[in-house]
Amino acid sequence: MPKVLRIINRLNLGGPTYNAAYLSRYLAPEFETLLVAGIKEDSEESSEFIVTEMGLTPVYIPEMRRDISFQNDRIAYQKIKQIIKEFKPDIVHTHAAKAGTLGRLAAAHSNVPIILHTFHGHIFHSYFNPVKTQVFKYIERYLSSISTRIIAISDIQKDELCQQHKVCKAAQTVVIPLGFDLQRFQKNQELLREDFRNEYHIEASTIAVCIIGRIVHVKNHELFIRAFDDVRKRYAGKIVGFLVGDGDNRKAMEELAQSLGMVISTPEHKVENPDLIFTSWIFDVERPLAGCDIVAMTSLNEGTPVSLIEAQAANKPIVTTEVGGISNVVIPGITALLSPSGDQKGFADNLFLLVKDSSIREAMQGKGWPFVKSKFHYERLVEDVRLLYHQLLREKKVY
Repeated sequence: MPKVLRIINRLNLGGPTYNAAYLSRYLAPEFETLLVAGIKEDSEESSEFIVTEMGLTPVYIPEMRRDISFQNDRIAYQKIKQIIKEFKPDIVHTHAAKAGTLGRLAAAHSNVPIILHTFHGHIFHSYFNPVKTQVFKYIERYLSSISTRIIAISDIQKDELCQQHKVCKAAQTVVIPLGFDLQRFQKNQELLREDFRNEYHIEASTIAVCIIGRIVHVKNHELFIRAFDDVRKRYAGKIVGFLVGDGDNRKAMEELAQSLGMVISTPEHKVENPDLIFTSWIFDVERPLAGCDIVAMTSLNEGTPVSLIEAQAANKPIVTTEVGGISNVVIPGITALLSPSGDQKGFADNLFLLVKDSSIREAMQGKGWPFVKSKFHYERLVEDVRLLYHQLLREKKVY
C-alpha cells in the first residue's frame, strides 16, 4: 500500500490538528500513514487528545518549534530525513509553515516522489514587518518550486497565495476545504446551554457574546473588547462577553477591559455579575457555543477559522471581520454579519444589531448547519485528499 509521511508543526488547538488527524485516521487502511509533530509552545493548549482519541501515536520532534532557531531547525531537518530514510514514504504531506519548510526540504533532498503542502493560514500579512514578510515570501516561492502540489483551504486563500502574494502557481494549487466532525454541535443543545449558563451564573434573558481562540495579536481581541464596551453602553438589557481561550495577550486584554470600566472575571479571580468573563481554554467547545447567543471574531488574518464553522454547526449567528478565507466559511448576510478589518464602528454596529434584535438572530439560526454539514464534514475532506493522492500516484507512476 502507498505510504504517507504526514508532518504538522505542533499539536496545539486549532484546525491543522483536526485536519492531520482525520486524514491519518480515515485514509487507513488504503494508505499507511506516519504522523510526525513538533512541540507546542508553553502558552498554547495541547490538542494531543484529538489524535489520542483517534488511536494515533505521533512521532515527536522536540526541536521542531514555532520560533526560528538555526540549531533546532537543523536538528529537526536531519531527524525528518532519517524518518524518511527508514519509513520510505511515497508521499510527504506537510501542514503549516515550519513543518512545510523542514518537511519539504527533507523530502526533496531524499527524492520522495510526491511532496504536498497544505496552507492552513499564511504569515504574509499582520504577523511580521515588511522586510521579514518579504523574506518568507522568497522562501515559500522556492518551497513551492519543489512541491508537487500546494493545497489551499479556500478559494480566497488560493487567490491570495497565487495572485496577491505570488508564492505558488495557480496550476499547481488545488482547493480542499478543511473537514470536521460537526454532528456533536447538534446534540443536547438545551442541556448544554443550561449547564454552561449555570456554571457562570448567567440568567436566561442575558445576551451572551462569545469569542473563541488564542488571545494573541493576530486575533485582535482589542477590537472585540472596545466594540463590546460600545455595545454594552448602548444596550438597555443585560449583556455579557466571554473570551474563551488563552495566550500571550490575555493580561493586556484584562487590563484594557478594566481601563474601560468593565468588571472582569477570570479563572483565578471570579466575581459576580461581570461584564466580561475570561474562561481560559474549554475543551468541550460545544458547551460555550450552546450557552452563548452570538459568536464573534475580530481577526486581522485567518485561513479557515474553525470556531466559525463550529458556530454555524451550533446554529449561532456570527459577527466577524472580513479577512482571509472567512467569507468562504460563512454565508455573508445570512449566517454572519461582516465588517472590514479594523473597523471598530462597523463591527460594533453589527454586534449591536444582533444583540438588540432577536428576530434577526432567530432568522440567522439554523441557516449555518446545512451549509457547513455539506461543505466541512471530515468525510468530504478525506475523499478529496484520497482522490488527489491517487491522481498523483498515477501521474508519478508510483503505483
